[in-house]
Amino acid sequence: MPGLAASTLIFERIALPEPFEIFFLEWEIPLEKESLSAYALRMTQKIKHPNPVLIGVSFGGILVQEMVMHIPVQKIIIISSVKSNLEFPLRFQLAKTTKAYKLIPMRLILNLENLARFSFGEKINQRLQLYEKFLSVRDITYLEWAVEQVILWNRTEIDPRVVHIHGDADDVFPIKNIKNCITLNGATHILILTKYKWLNEHLPKIIMEE
Repeated sequence: MPGLAASTLIFERIALPEPFEIFFLEWEIPLEKESLSAYALRMTQKIKHPNPVLIGVSFGGILVQEMVMHIPVQKIIIISSVKSNLEFPLRFQLAKTTKAYKLIPMRLILNLENLARFSFGEKINQRLQLYEKFLSVRDITYLEWAVEQVILWNRTEIDPRVVHIHGDADDVFPIKNIKNCITLNGATHILILTKYKWLNEHLPKIIMEE
């Protein structure tokens, strides 16, 4: 599951050997007043294999943790994400308390460069062409819903089954707030793009480990 507003193209360089098969889930426009749990349940209906390994990036990592409340899975792997709202940076907590997220001008975020900055962090060094390629969901209904679901995520207990891969230079979810993760040195919030060689080498072993 890709990150907020991102397409599955972020996984284009992830290549796992046989017998692994990769299946992609795409973001859909949420239904009116749909909860994150209800959305997660709806997303599980797209999974056709028993006991899958779910991999989610950023907001997608939050979503897959909600999906496993509805179906049995072999493993949960999150990348550049959080395991509970206790790992959120202070600005997320302030946004929840003050409801400042409701003041975000979504129409301005629909501007491609602003959307990329919001989704991937302000310190990203990739070119605008990367934004255009990887950020595909530019629907106001989705964006308003997605931002609210992140900020209001109420999970405080960490699922012990979660395997967490995180970069120590992540500026969206700073490493100082993250506990018990596989840390990639120098990796930013977009490590799915920049550290694909490491992921291709290590994901098979991570998946198979008991």
